[in-house]
Amino acid sequence: MRTVRSWPRWALLALALQLARPAECLVLLPHGEERGDAALAHGDDVRSTALELSTPLRFYGAAVRSLYITTNGIIAVNQPSSEEKYLGQFPISFGAIAPFMADLDTTDERGTVYYREDSSSDVLQLASDYIKRGFPETTFDPSSVVIVTWKLVAPYLALREDHALEEKRNTFQAVLASSDSSSYAIFLYPEDSLQFYSTYSKKDDKKIPAMVGFSQASTNYYFWEKPGSYNVIANDEDSIRNLHKSSNAGRRGIWVFEISSSSDSIVPAKISNILESLESNEQDQDLTSKPFMSDYGSTEIQQQYVTSSTDSTEEDQHYVTYSVPQLAEEDYLTSYQDVTRTPSTESFYSHQDFPTAKAPPRLFQVQQFPPQQPQVIDVEEFDETGIVFRYNTDVQQTCANNRHQCSVHAICKDYPNGFCCSCIAGYKGNGRQCIAEGSPQRVNGKVKGRIFVGTNPVPIMFENTDLHSYVVMNQGRAYTAISTIPETLGYSLLPLASIGGIIGWMFAVEQQGYKNGFSITGGEFTRQTEVTFLGNNEKLVIKQKFSGIDEHGHLTISTEMEGRIPEIPSGASVHIEPYTELYHTSSSVITSSSTREYTVTEPERDGVASTYTGAYQWRQTISFDECIHDDSHHATSATQQLSVDGVFVLYNRDEQILRYAMSNSIGPISDGSADINRNPCYTGTHNCDTNAICRPGTGNRFFCECSIGFRGDGSICYDVDECSEQPALCGSNAVCNNQPGTYRCECVEGYQFAADGRTCIDIDECQQGHCHPDAFCYNTPGSFSCQCKAGYRGDGFRCVLGEVEKTKCQHEREAALGSGSAFFPREMGVRHFIPQCDEHGNYLPTQCHSGSGYCWCVDRDGNEIDGTRSGPGVRPPCLSTAAPPVVIGPSVRPDTVPLPPGTHLLFAQSGKIEHVPLEGNNMKKNGAKALLHIPDKVVIGVAYDCTDKMVYWTDISGPSISRASLNGGEPTTIIKTDLGSPEGIAVDHLGRNIFWTDSQLDRIEVARLDGRQRRILFDTGLVNPRAIVVDPMRGNLYWTDWNREAPKIETSYMDGTNRRILVKDDLGLPNGLTFDPYSSMLCWVDAGTKRLECMNPNQLGRRKIVEGIQYPFSVTSYGKNLYYTDWRRDAVVAVDRTISTENDNFQPHKRSRLYGITTAFAQCPGGHNYCTVNNGGCTHLCLATPGGRSCRCPDNTVGVDCIERN
Repeated sequence: MRTVRSWPRWALLALALQLARPAECLVLLPHGEERGDAALAHGDDVRSTALELSTPLRFYGAAVRSLYITTNGIIAVNQPSSEEKYLGQFPISFGAIAPFMADLDTTDERGTVYYREDSSSDVLQLASDYIKRGFPETTFDPSSVVIVTWKLVAPYLALREDHALEEKRNTFQAVLASSDSSSYAIFLYPEDSLQFYSTYSKKDDKKIPAMVGFSQASTNYYFWEKPGSYNVIANDEDSIRNLHKSSNAGRRGIWVFEISSSSDSIVPAKISNILESLESNEQDQDLTSKPFMSDYGSTEIQQQYVTSSTDSTEEDQHYVTYSVPQLAEEDYLTSYQDVTRTPSTESFYSHQDFPTAKAPPRLFQVQQFPPQQPQVIDVEEFDETGIVFRYNTDVQQTCANNRHQCSVHAICKDYPNGFCCSCIAGYKGNGRQCIAEGSPQRVNGKVKGRIFVGTNPVPIMFENTDLHSYVVMNQGRAYTAISTIPETLGYSLLPLASIGGIIGWMFAVEQQGYKNGFSITGGEFTRQTEVTFLGNNEKLVIKQKFSGIDEHGHLTISTEMEGRIPEIPSGASVHIEPYTELYHTSSSVITSSSTREYTVTEPERDGVASTYTGAYQWRQTISFDECIHDDSHHATSATQQLSVDGVFVLYNRDEQILRYAMSNSIGPISDGSADINRNPCYTGTHNCDTNAICRPGTGNRFFCECSIGFRGDGSICYDVDECSEQPALCGSNAVCNNQPGTYRCECVEGYQFAADGRTCIDIDECQQGHCHPDAFCYNTPGSFSCQCKAGYRGDGFRCVLGEVEKTKCQHEREAALGSGSAFFPREMGVRHFIPQCDEHGNYLPTQCHSGSGYCWCVDRDGNEIDGTRSGPGVRPPCLSTAAPPVVIGPSVRPDTVPLPPGTHLLFAQSGKIEHVPLEGNNMKKNGAKALLHIPDKVVIGVAYDCTDKMVYWTDISGPSISRASLNGGEPTTIIKTDLGSPEGIAVDHLGRNIFWTDSQLDRIEVARLDGRQRRILFDTGLVNPRAIVVDPMRGNLYWTDWNREAPKIETSYMDGTNRRILVKDDLGLPNGLTFDPYSSMLCWVDAGTKRLECMNPNQLGRRKIVEGIQYPFSVTSYGKNLYYTDWRRDAVVAVDRTISTENDNFQPHKRSRLYGITTAFAQCPGGHNYCTVNNGGCTHLCLATPGGRSCRCPDNTVGVDCIERN
C-alpha cells in the first residue's frame, strides 16, 4: 500500500513567514547553584550517586526510579561502568540517555555539570511548551522534570593531542519530563554551543566522534548478555555540527523524543510547522555538509530477526520497525537520522551462546532518497558467528600497563606482539589465575534447568540450586553435590556423572608433559555439552560457565540444563565403569566425544532386583581465552586422554541431594599398561597429606612435598600463619587475615587499595557523593562528615530548603509566651510555666518555674522525672538525656533516616559469625560472607561495640564469652570460668561494660569489656533468662525470661536497682529483644505467640508489628527495619515496622539454625551518660542509671581499694 504525502499551500506560506522572522536565540532551562542544582565533582569520568526520582522515568516501556549523571555527556539508568568500557560503543550495557556522549573532562574547573529534579510550576510549564512544539496534539502534563546541564565542558586532553582543542568548550542540556504514565526527553543545543565534535581515544591517537542517542540496558542471562534496543540520533562530526542548526520540533537546537512508548523504540517529535529562522546562507551550508534528516518523509523497514537454530519457532523472532529517514520535497529542510536496533536472540542450542566480547553495533547506513511513498520492506539479518575471544587487541599491550591482568602468583612477560602471564614455581594455572600445587580446591555455583523426564509432557523446572564441589588435587578426586533436586528428577540424573566430571578434568592428576583443565584455562571457560541417549533419542543440553576464582579463593560455576532424559525409577541405583575420554585442543577450543554405558539396578520386587544397561553419546565443546603470543602455551599435546575411575553416583531422597565422585588423571593415549600410569602419584594411592604435592620418581617411587603456605614432611602438613610471622606484611591501615595456605590483606574501614593493590589509602567519600547536594562534605582520614549549607535544614544526608524545623520544646515555649497557656507538669495552682530550651531546641535537663521557684529534672520529651522535684532556690543535679546533634548517623525518624555507610548485620550460625552489609534499609545479600569461623563452638548471643569495632559472643559449648576485632586478628576468650549456659549478651559502649544472661545458673551478670571485675546483678526470680539489651544513654537494662509458666520481660537500671516487670500478659516464648536508640522503641519476637511486637518502655501500650511468623530466635533493629533470625526458615527476615510488612529475607548458602543477631553500626549512636568520662569517677564498675550512675565493686574484690557509692 502506497501513500502520497504532499505539501499544502499553508505550509509553504508558513515557511515564507518563518523565513521573514529574525533569528531567535535558544534559551536553556534555568540551571545553576542559584536554582538549587547539584554540581558534579570536577574531574575525568566522574559519576554521581543515584538521583532518586519522585516520579519514575518511563524509558523503553520500563519504570526507572533513579538516575546517574556522568561527566561524559550521558544520563545512566543503572550504575555506570568505567568509561573505557563504553566510550566509542553503542548500545551501552547499563542503559543511558546520551545528549552528547564523548570523553569530557572538567578537571581544574574546566566546565561544570549541574543537575536536579524540579517540580516547580514555571519549569514544568517550560518543559511542557518544548514538548508540545514537537507533539502538538499531546495532552502530556508533567509532574516532575530532571534537568542536566553540561556547561562549558572541555574535551579530555593528553600531551600528544591537538592543542587547538584546549580552549574549546561545549554547552548543552537534557531535560527529562515525566508524568505518571509517560516520559519525554528534550535535548537543547544553543547556537555556537558545540565547539568540538569528537575527542581523542585514551588508547590511541584515533578520534572518536561524539554519540547522541538512547540505549536500553542489557539483559544478563546465565551465559550471555542480550543488548537492549537503542536509537542513534547522530554519530559523526557532520551530524553533531548541525545539532544546533537543526530540529525535529520546529525550532533550532530543540530535539524532542517520547521515550516511554514501547520496549524497543524511541519516538521522535512529529513537527507540524517549518523550522523557524532558517536563513538562506545556512541553507546552502546545510546542503554542502552532511545534513540532518527531518521527520518529513520516511521509509519504514520492518526487520525480522532469525535465530541460528533450525528449530526456531515464531516465539524466537522479533519484529522492530526501523525509520530510515530521507530528504523531504523541500531540499533546504535539514534532515534527521533515526536508527533503531534490537539485537537478535540466539538459539539456546547454538554454539554462539557463549560470547566473550561484544561486536560493535551494526548500523544501517543513512542515505538520502528522492521523495517517495512510505513502503514496507522485509530484511533478514543472520547472526554473526565467532566462538573464541583471545585477549589480544588492535593496540599492542605490554606488561607495564597490564600487570594487573596476571595473578599475584604469576610473572608477566612481554612479546613482540603483546604480553603473556605465567604462574610461578609452586603454582598451577594459565597465569591469569594461579593456585598452589597440591592444595585442595572448592567450587561453588548455581544450577538451573528445565528437564522432561521420560514421556512426561510437563517439564521439571528448578533454578538457584546450589552446587558445591571439593577436590583433593593430589589424588585428582572430585566430590560434587547438587541440592535441592526433586525426587522425580534426582534418580534420572544419576548417569550424568560428567555434570561434575568437568571439575574432575580441571583438577585431574597431570602426567609429565600433560596439562589438566585448570592449567590450560585457569578456570575461566564455557562448556556446551549435548547428550543423546541411545534408544529413544532423548537429548539434553548442558551449558556451564566457569568464572575463575572469587574473593574467597573458590572457583565459581553456573550450570544450565534443558532437554529430555530417560526415566529411572525412584530408589534405583546406577553403576558406571571406569572410562577414558580424549580431549582435542585447537586454538582456544577443546572438544571431546564418547559413548558411555551405565547399569541401572531397580528396587527389589518380590525379592528380585532387575538390572538393565543404558547408553548415551556425549559431545562437548570448551571455549576459553588463551595467550597467543607465547608458543610455549601450545606445547601441550593436541590430544590428551582423561582417565576416570572410582565413579560413584548417589541420590539421597531425604536430603534431595545428588552426589557425584570420581578420580581423574590426564596423560597420553594409552591402554593403561605403561609403567608411568601405575605410579602412586598418578593413581592416587600415595599417602601424602591433602595439602601436599605428590612428586613421582622412577617406577613406583615418589615423595611428598607440602604445598606453598604449609610446612611439614609431606605426609603431615601444617598451615603457615603468615600474619603472625610477618606482622608488617600488609602495611599501615590494613589488617592481615590468615587463611589456609595463604593470607589476605584487607583495608580497614574508610580506606581502599591504591593502584599497586597493596597500599591502603584514604577513601575520599566526598568524591562519591554521599552528602546531599545542598550540603558541604568534609573528608577526614577513614571517615567523612556532612553539613547542610546556609539556608537549608537537615543532617547533611538530607537537606531541605528553609529554616530549621522547630522542636517540641520550641513550639511549647512559643505557645506559652504567646497565649499564656499552662504547661506546668503538675497541678500546683501556679499558671504560666514557660519551658526552657537549649541552643539546639532540646529541653534543658533542669526546668524551673519562675513564679514558684520549684525546679525538677525532665527527660528528652520534657516529661518530669519522678523524684527530682526540689524546693525554691535548690537546683537538682539533672543529667541531660538529649543526644547532641550528630553529623553522621540516622535522624530520629526511622522511616526516613539517611543511613551512614558501612553498617552491617552480624548473626551467629552455630560455628561461625556471618555479616550482611546494609545499603540504606536493604540487605546487600551478594556482599554477605563469613566474618569469623569457629567450628568447634556453638555461638548463641552476639553483640557489638561500636567504639572499638569489636564483636562479642557467647558460646554454650565451652562455655565461654569471647570477642574479636572487625579489623582482623585472632579471637580472644575473655570469660571461661563460672559459666553455665551463657546466651544473651549486650554491650554498654558508653560505660565500657558487658551484660549477659545465664539460663543454667539463672542469673544476670556484668563485667568490664575485657572480662574483668565480674558482678552478679540478679540471681533470684529468674528461670530461663535469654535475651538482654541495654539503653546506655538512659541507664536502663531489659531482658526476657521464657519461663513457660510465667514468661515475662523485665527491666532495671543498669546498676541492678529499680527492677520491675515490664510485660507479663499475652507472652509465650519471648526469645529475642532489641532496643532502638533512635526511636527509643523496645521490640521483641515471641516463638510462642508467633508475633513481633514493640512498645515504648516509658509508655503504656504495645503494638503488634507482624503476626504468624514461624520460629523467631533473635531480633535487631536498624532504621525503619527490624531483622530477626528464624529457626524454621533458616533465614534473616526483614520487617518494615512502619507499615508492618515483611520486605526481604536472606538465607545463607549453608542451611542451619541461625541464632543471635545484632547491628554493627558504622557510627555510634550519639549521646553520653555519667560513666562516659573517666569511668564516672568510679574505682571499678561504673553502672549508669537514668539520673546518674552507681559505683560498684566486683564480687571477688575484698579490701578498701574499691569504693561503692551512688
